[in-house]
Amino acid sequence: MTQPATGREPDLLTITEAADLLRAPVATLRYWRHLGTGPRSFRLGRRVLYRRDDLHAWIDAQHGQVTASPENRR
Repeated sequence: MTQPATGREPDLLTITEAADLLRAPVATLRYWRHLGTGPRSFRLGRRVLYRRDDLHAWIDAQHGQVTASPENRR
């Protein structure tokens, strides 16, 4: 199925496309999905799909988490 040439990127991404966007291996996305810790995803038939907005929201949430660095442990 080809995308119309509208200049927009598709709103639904396959697991491979999501992995490219996140710069993570597909196996990592599968593992996160198994643990329930990764970005929101859903099944459509046999395919696992990700909404682009959900991926960006998940990235923003990860960016907002405070890491336990030595400076923060006082």
